[in-house]
Amino acid sequence: MNSNLIASSATSDKIQARELTASEIEEIEHEKTLYPDKQAVGLEALKIVQKHQGWVSDESLLAISRYLDIPVSELEGVATFFNLVFRRPVGKHVMLFCDSVSCWIMGCENIRAHISQKLGIDYGETTADGEFTLLPVPCLGDCDRAPVMMVDENQHRNLTAEKVDAIIQQYRNNEPGEQGS
Repeated sequence: MNSNLIASSATSDKIQARELTASEIEEIEHEKTLYPDKQAVGLEALKIVQKHQGWVSDESLLAISRYLDIPVSELEGVATFFNLVFRRPVGKHVMLFCDSVSCWIMGCENIRAHISQKLGIDYGETTADGEFTLLPVPCLGDCDRAPVMMVDENQHRNLTAEKVDAIIQQYRNNEPGEQGS
């Protein structure tokens, strides 16, 4: 399953570009100074818009396309290639769940099933309250502490059902655990 969340094609004549915010433009302009050409800034612009908007809508994709003078199809290709560019709205907290071989050997499937049961969602879905989106990732690079997941910017290791319950409650209480928990 491709964990990228994909919206409808931004090439539709019915879609109107939104205005990029001053902050988005400022950050994109800064990135343009770091790259040899505007094509190379496309991914960074997508990440900037996502940081400010939470995801990259068709209207945002079109706005970036026009601002950088890059074809929408090229930006869409970049957005759909990188599975951490979200093309549909995601929850307040994005849970990246490692389903690598190491995590699988250490029981990640049981942990994923527990998360799915606890939150009432599966991969690619968002909880009804908009708090959590669950996405698979091929590896989080912490195989010696499997199973692992990342919630927002925080890595959670040696997962058990009890640990997952505590992590979910911490995020619901707006008290995310520290990196390395």
